[in-house]
Amino acid sequence: MTYWLPDDPCMLPSNASHQVGVGGFVINDKNEVLVVQEKHSAPALSGLWKIPTGFILESEEIFTGIVREVKEETGIDTEFVEVMAFRHAHNVAFEKSDLFFVCLLRPLSTRIAVDDLEIQAAKWMPLVKFIEQPLIQADSMFKKVIDICIARLGKRYCGLSVHQLVSTFDGKLSSLYFNTVEDSDSNCKAN
Repeated sequence: MTYWLPDDPCMLPSNASHQVGVGGFVINDKNEVLVVQEKHSAPALSGLWKIPTGFILESEEIFTGIVREVKEETGIDTEFVEVMAFRHAHNVAFEKSDLFFVCLLRPLSTRIAVDDLEIQAAKWMPLVKFIEQPLIQADSMFKKVIDICIARLGKRYCGLSVHQLVSTFDGKLSSLYFNTVEDSDSNCKAN
């Protein structure tokens, strides 16, 4: 419950307008993608092997949230590399808008330990087999995300890496995501 004190129209938002989701594209040195099958999915997605996904917690950064989600669902330790792409959709769950960030992650371990609450199965799948799934091929969004990830692997695309900066506006440490191929600290080395 709120009460706007000035005589002007209330400027407070009615409630949270967005949820923030993340997906982890984790690929190992054998060109295998870490994939999961969810226990509870729409019937149309039955049998789909997909990248691990989840929601960012309150006050959690995108780059730490995706590492946490992958670890929770698969037991795999990872390192955030960059945001590859993001989608903005409206009227999704609970009629909220949804921001979904697809992140490239580097695996730091290989032994899978499935989260029995959310995940039916998890495995390392050859990239070619992952791409060939009919549900991936039939969906323009999935297909475009995979095309972007493959372009990144071929060094024909650079995503957004995280940079921690303090703004003079609020004096707080913030995460700014951007790309630059001139930065010697960048994880992206484009041709």
